[in-house]
Amino acid sequence: MPIATVNPANGETLKTYEAMDEEELERRLRLAEATFRTYRTTAFADRARLLNRAADLLDEDGAEIARVMTTEMGKPVRQARAEAAKCAKAMRWYAEHAPELLADERPAESDVKDSGASHALVRYRPLGPVLAVMPWNFPLWQVVRFAAPALMAGNVGLLKHASNVPQTALYLEDLFHRAGFTEGCFQTLLIGSGAVDEILRDERIRAATLTGSEPAGRAVAATAGQMVKKTVLELGGSDPFVVMPSADVDRAAEVAVTARVQNNGQSCIAAKRFIVHSDVYDRFAERFTEGMKALKVGDPLEEETEVGPLASERGRADLEELVDDARRSGATVLCGGERPDGPGWYYPPTVLAGIDREMRIHREEAFGPVATLYRAADLDEAVLIANDSPFGLSSNVWTREAAEVDRFVRDLEAGGVYVNGMTASHPAFPFGGVKRSGYGRELSGHGIREFCNITTVWHGA
Repeated sequence: MPIATVNPANGETLKTYEAMDEEELERRLRLAEATFRTYRTTAFADRARLLNRAADLLDEDGAEIARVMTTEMGKPVRQARAEAAKCAKAMRWYAEHAPELLADERPAESDVKDSGASHALVRYRPLGPVLAVMPWNFPLWQVVRFAAPALMAGNVGLLKHASNVPQTALYLEDLFHRAGFTEGCFQTLLIGSGAVDEILRDERIRAATLTGSEPAGRAVAATAGQMVKKTVLELGGSDPFVVMPSADVDRAAEVAVTARVQNNGQSCIAAKRFIVHSDVYDRFAERFTEGMKALKVGDPLEEETEVGPLASERGRADLEELVDDARRSGATVLCGGERPDGPGWYYPPTVLAGIDREMRIHREEAFGPVATLYRAADLDEAVLIANDSPFGLSSNVWTREAAEVDRFVRDLEAGGVYVNGMTASHPAFPFGGVKRSGYGRELSGHGIREFCNITTVWHGA
């Protein structure tokens, strides 16, 4: 895949970039290693000052970088501005909270005495240069939620971003440099995916994090396993959105539309499978389908647009294949389902009903504005359908019954359970999944500690 900005609204190639050669990659790896030796010793206050400055600059650049993101991958420009603001918020959150999240831990005095020590502690120390392999769908947020905690922990980062968002990738490197971080603290590597394996094998890279597809995650995990390096993987998701009879059905249907089509439906944590109790199924299906039909599809740079184009022609073709397979296998198309005429990689908001386990869309992630509806006879069947997926990123549950909430929290196989609301990431809460959605956590204290050397310090009596 070429490293290029291709506007998905019209297919026009706007900018192309040459991949870095081996000499430049070597220079950057040497620089990362050398920078880490000194940056790791800086004080939290100094790191926080730099990160807060980066947040201020990002706020100033918000409108400009939003247009860049929209032009590169097609998200509605209002959502792009919100993404930039969210990144600045996360930077400030980590600048404020990192010292407490990474503070020395003191074991219980009785345990210290029992170990034969006069005193002991647990200290969090940085690991070193971390390789981040990031996707195009949230081209700022996916990177910042790694970079902010990594930099505050004293690590340095090397970014291999998706090849269709090179301008955003270069902007991030420039942003941290303008904020005052030395050049080696955060570097963008303009390389193709084929170069990742060799870089990950380099001894100077101490760990890696990847957000992306399951095949990409498997490849990085395999190499990291051979090299005995720590990895965090956030892969696909096919999140359930369960609606029970006690729920506010109209409100659930309204939120369901946003939960499905956020970022043009290209979000791992977007609700994709809507599992509705039989008692309220017809009402929910009607309201939800009406909401999907009413969405404004168009130029993502226009303020009123709610759904823009998919990020790539291949992505649209993959989505079409899933819908066509479901239709051929007996699914009912309640709205959408047909590629529109004209330029750009648009696909209409689509609702499919009558899904069965043999359809590909039941097992695979639909990365675009396509929703699947399931009818559940009771809570047991709702849990069964929700867990009948190779993925387990997050989940959404709508009910006013406390006992039902307890049951869903206990039994849903997911990294998050959001009750009477839609899944959304926040710097204070851990984010990640189970099963084929990956392992490890981003954000919160759990995320900042993923790339730390957890060191026991023991002093004899």
